[in-house]
Amino acid sequence: MAISIFSIMIALLLLGFPMMIPLIVGAFVGFYTLFGGFGQLETMVQQMMAGIRPASLIAVPMFIFAADIMTRGQSAGRLIDMVMSFVGHIKGGLAVSTAAACTMFGAVSGSTQATVVAIGSPMRPRMLKAGYKDSFVLALIVNSSDIAFLIPPSIGMIIYGVVSNTSIAELFIAGIGPGLLILVMFSIYSVIYAIRNNVPTEEKTTWGQRMRAVQQALWPLGFPAIIIGGIYGGIFSPTEAAAACVLYAIFLELIVFRSLNLRGLYETAKSTGLITAVVFILVAAGAAFSWVISFAQIPQAILGGIGIDQMGPTGVLFVISIAFFIGCMFVDPIVVILVFVPIFAPVVESVGLDPVLVGTVITLQVAIGSATPPFGCDIFTAIAVFKRPYFEVIRGTPPFIVMLLSVSVALIYFPQIALFLRDLAFPK
Repeated sequence: MAISIFSIMIALLLLGFPMMIPLIVGAFVGFYTLFGGFGQLETMVQQMMAGIRPASLIAVPMFIFAADIMTRGQSAGRLIDMVMSFVGHIKGGLAVSTAAACTMFGAVSGSTQATVVAIGSPMRPRMLKAGYKDSFVLALIVNSSDIAFLIPPSIGMIIYGVVSNTSIAELFIAGIGPGLLILVMFSIYSVIYAIRNNVPTEEKTTWGQRMRAVQQALWPLGFPAIIIGGIYGGIFSPTEAAAACVLYAIFLELIVFRSLNLRGLYETAKSTGLITAVVFILVAAGAAFSWVISFAQIPQAILGGIGIDQMGPTGVLFVISIAFFIGCMFVDPIVVILVFVPIFAPVVESVGLDPVLVGTVITLQVAIGSATPPFGCDIFTAIAVFKRPYFEVIRGTPPFIVMLLSVSVALIYFPQIALFLRDLAFPK
């Protein structure tokens, strides 16, 4: 049965159907095979509805909406100007500014694709004019945007938290350490690249200009204060923080900056509605498909075949990392989380792994896979936004993938990279 289901799904993907169709068809075929017809079809509908029922999922469209508003407004530009004023003059400063701006925008959007658009659109022309090769620029933007998957708020962590019943607040803070480590590594590589390629530096700004840039960025910097400060100060739940972000984004772009009018807000809401519909259909279809493969005990057969029951915690984390990394190279990250997390859940529990650590490892692998050929979703976002051919977008990615994978290995062997801040914020 497993071979038939996966063969049908792969065929539909190769024929160009969007991911939701293979998932739904795979679930239908599974139900038909398991129950000898569609007599139990209501069970499939119940599983789909159960997948989108958790209240925590309300945070997903809210963070998407807030990110959409900021992308159309001035918030991203002000954050870029602030970072540039401090590091733009050093060797490789423009590249470092791009990576840092992606990290900061990730801390207010939670979306890798929104970060590619918001930061990549203004920064790519500036970097090309400064003398950077386009292959390096595209790779830097695509891979730096994936830090948004780790820095709170993270849509991937919300989905993982819902599926695995893990604290989203703890997941959020656990992602900060790995996210900052990746930023440091990308920054060092950017400086080395600029020195080796003799990229000229930007003009140094005065302290007066820096203070003005900081002053202009104070309003956008309120987003991480709302999210991180609100959640860990006990003021908001993650879902309430998402709602507060939407209100703050509307207040900022409509009233303070006046970069958006009511018509623009309406168009933004429509765009968010379309994206949310796709996400929730994927979540519902993924929940039904996960139930089918779990009921058929397919995961137990696969994991038993590779001997995961005899592995210790480190071995299990490596298997999980490889599975999610490969999965996200071909399929949408949300789908991979929905399908794989229930598969590995019994093993994670049996070896006594911290679910927050597992969630951080998974989120990092999802981020890496999203920017990795052949079908990483952020690659195709960059192709659409920058109108560049596929091979040009991926040409410069290998060094970044190596750095990201090295962080993955470090996280497995040194879990305190993620858990140190979590343990400070949530002492046991």
